[in-house]
Amino acid sequence: MKKVGIIMGSASDMPVVKKAIDALDSFEIPYEVHVYSAHRTPLEAGEFSRNARKNGFGVIIAAAGMAAHLAGAVAANTTLPVIGIPCKSSNLDGLDALLSTVQMPSGIPVATVAIDGATNAALLAAEILALSDDALAEKLESKRAADAKAVLLKSAEIEAEYNK
Repeated sequence: MKKVGIIMGSASDMPVVKKAIDALDSFEIPYEVHVYSAHRTPLEAGEFSRNARKNGFGVIIAAAGMAAHLAGAVAANTTLPVIGIPCKSSNLDGLDALLSTVQMPSGIPVATVAIDGATNAALLAAEILALSDDALAEKLESKRAADAKAVLLKSAEIEAEYNK
């Protein structure tokens, strides 16, 4: 199975990134985690991105806040799918990161999830990898079914209490 590269622009993004790690762990998807800044370590971020395919990666998740150029900088250096996680900051509640991540020029796509949406980033990465991995696709189907069952159980509890 291909690995997922997880890059965060700052170690302070770890609480958000941990949710992606936990989701990948639940599907037994291998990954590597790195701190590379688009601004402070552009050479390292670029080198990782340029070599990601040959190093066994199938998808890259890039988490960053504020100016949030990391996902775009990564995408500029690879043709692997890149999923951006805009991280909430104290300045603009993550809106700055969201806009920086989602507003990519034509030719350099970045899939972008919600502000602090690390779980969905990991699930999207899993769905991409599942295109060529039937066992992973089955795990994703099972998770969706379990999630639906949980919602219906909660609905039944509420219906029993309030629909008399």
